[in-house]
Amino acid sequence: MSAIGTAEIARRDEDVMPLMTRLGKAARAAGMALSSTSTEDKNTALLAAAAEIRARTGDILEANDADMKAAQDSDLGAAKLDRLVLDETRIEGIAKGLEEVAELADPVGDVIAEWTRPNGLRISRVRVPLGVIGIIYESRPNVTADAGALSLKSGNAAILRGGSESHHSSRAIHACLRRGLAAAGLPDAAIQLVPIRDRAAVGALLRLHDYVDIIVPRGGRSLIERVFEESRMPVISHLDGLCHVYVHGDAEPEMARDIVFNAKMRRTGICGAAETLLVDKAVAQTHLPPIIDDLISAGCEVRGDDPTRLLDDRVTPATEDDWTTEYLDAILSVRVVEDLDAAIQHIGTYGSHHTESIVTGNEAAAERFLNEVDSAILLHNASTQFADGGEFGMGAEIGISTGRLHARGPVGVEQLTTFKYVVHGSGQTRP
Repeated sequence: MSAIGTAEIARRDEDVMPLMTRLGKAARAAGMALSSTSTEDKNTALLAAAAEIRARTGDILEANDADMKAAQDSDLGAAKLDRLVLDETRIEGIAKGLEEVAELADPVGDVIAEWTRPNGLRISRVRVPLGVIGIIYESRPNVTADAGALSLKSGNAAILRGGSESHHSSRAIHACLRRGLAAAGLPDAAIQLVPIRDRAAVGALLRLHDYVDIIVPRGGRSLIERVFEESRMPVISHLDGLCHVYVHGDAEPEMARDIVFNAKMRRTGICGAAETLLVDKAVAQTHLPPIIDDLISAGCEVRGDDPTRLLDDRVTPATEDDWTTEYLDAILSVRVVEDLDAAIQHIGTYGSHHTESIVTGNEAAAERFLNEVDSAILLHNASTQFADGGEFGMGAEIGISTGRLHARGPVGVEQLTTFKYVVHGSGQTRP
């Protein structure tokens, strides 16, 4: 980036800093109030927000239509359009998600562990909110509801910075969340949406270390890299979803066929969509041709290594870059591997530590795969599209963390808490 470009960005950051500082101060005050808010009040707000979502479906659809028209005019791309678009079914899903979060156990105040020392001190490790969470995301307007709901249920104040392409949709959904907060008598600043589209707001948010305790980015690699580079606060990251399905030599053919097709084609633009298929050499000739035929017949481009291309001349050559590409589209790379060891090695070399699945009837092979592959989510005989907080019973998620500290996998209410130690004595003094 040129010196002029850097100076321009810095100037714009300073222009929006007063606004972001006001949001930060309000969030800090709201977070202090939320830390002692009752479960009943939090649930009242969530249920009222769900009712508002349903009652204002028309307003949300109208707002989404404005976003979709702008996105289509700017050639946003099919995968991002799919993540952006809302219909009545998806809006109902947003409302149900709020209700499901309300049904979850409140993690705040949960005693994780407790013990008594020989000197009589009783020590407890107790869950508490993180404080104020800054959440930066792209495209998907439902994240506005999910992130707001999970933050509220876990006793955190949230500052939400949605993508500019979903600006109108997110504002309409956020308005429903605010009405829910009002219905429960909770601070309006408990869930705030950055009101401007300027990208400088991201830079300003990343510098609010006096008011924001943690940053959660959810988006493409460029966003994640910027957050890691600029954030003054700890980051719970959601990196590439370079997900694999491995068809082992003892896989049942029809099960493998169904799982691979679902993992790739159910929704190609989500982070849990399979991007690479690995198939054991021993069953490639029997298992792989019907899988390829299903995919190509459904409009999926298949890119394969030489053994795969010999099985179907419609398969195009895979390059080295294909093994590290998150397509988020109807494209799948396929490699025939020698055995389980080769599959584990491929995933370790090219994967993003997100989600991997093994299809096999061999329990010992499955156990090795689950133990030795280093990813946040590992599945046996199931589609990678289950990599979702809602499917895990968490009500919703802010993202899938691929890091190793604090949170890993779906980030739900428990992952948005930390803990403190509470010690009860009876007059003890230390010798």
